[in-house]
Amino acid sequence: MMEIKIIKLLKENKNSFISGEEISRKLNVSRTAIWKHITHLRQCGYEISATPHNGYCLEKVPDKLLADEISYELKTKILGKKIYAYNSAESTNVIAYNLAEQSEAEGTLIVAEKQTKGKGRMGRHWVSPVGCGIYMSLILKPKISPVEAGKITLMSSVAVAKTIRNITGIAAVIKWPNDVYIGKAKVCGILTEMSAEMDMINFIIMGIGININTPQSSLPDIATSLFIETRQKVNRIVFLQAMLWEIETYYNKLVKGCFSDIINDWRDLSMTLGKRIKVEWRGQMIHGQAMDIADSGALIVRDDFGFSHHILSGDVSVIR
Repeated sequence: MMEIKIIKLLKENKNSFISGEEISRKLNVSRTAIWKHITHLRQCGYEISATPHNGYCLEKVPDKLLADEISYELKTKILGKKIYAYNSAESTNVIAYNLAEQSEAEGTLIVAEKQTKGKGRMGRHWVSPVGCGIYMSLILKPKISPVEAGKITLMSSVAVAKTIRNITGIAAVIKWPNDVYIGKAKVCGILTEMSAEMDMINFIIMGIGININTPQSSLPDIATSLFIETRQKVNRIVFLQAMLWEIETYYNKLVKGCFSDIINDWRDLSMTLGKRIKVEWRGQMIHGQAMDIADSGALIVRDDFGFSHHILSGDVSVIR
């Protein structure tokens, strides 16, 4: 696409001007065509200055999750190599699931500026105000058995928490199995959905919602955002690119059978282990202590009667 090539040229000449004649020569199109493309790029939110004798200079890229911006200098080998970007979507997970059923490639990324019916765990709604967060889904096709699918959930939460720590310096932690918290407030939710047969996974959809620059007025009282915690705007493209790299790094470990490394990192980041909790599981409420995480990803809970439970799914609350 010509506009991608123009933006690439402008970025390569960052903070300096490049003439329309040089762009025309390098891309083998007329200067009139260049001007039309520049005009459209400005309409998309790119701030491009122009002077008669100097040419064009890229001043600022729009604060939008544009496919071209996400892919520019993206360091991953699989994730995000194909991107569907939407201004608005009911749910990126729904779009990703439909695409996966149509044999869309592994690593395909779906992002949206807002969701009107964002999906959370336990049928909850994920608040997705426009232009504030990262609302995304990835199509994964791991060669693991369906009983191991929970490992994907744990792996994703580790990658998100690590990214938050690396980008902001904030000590993000994980509430089992995959909610990411800052202090006592939730900053990220992860929902994985699977299509599988008895002995094989067809695909897994990894849905992630992160409150990046979301103001408190747009969030429930129990939630926070990176902006609220840092008092600074976070570049969503930079964050997303770093997170995709972290997810791919951990995903490669998982498919190679190195899940113990992921489990150890999860333990280090956990806000659940060692705490007194209550968990709703199989229609009953269990009170006890979170002891450890099993290799399967199950939470090991010792209840108040001394019995141990391996819980693969449930709604956990940390009491103290």
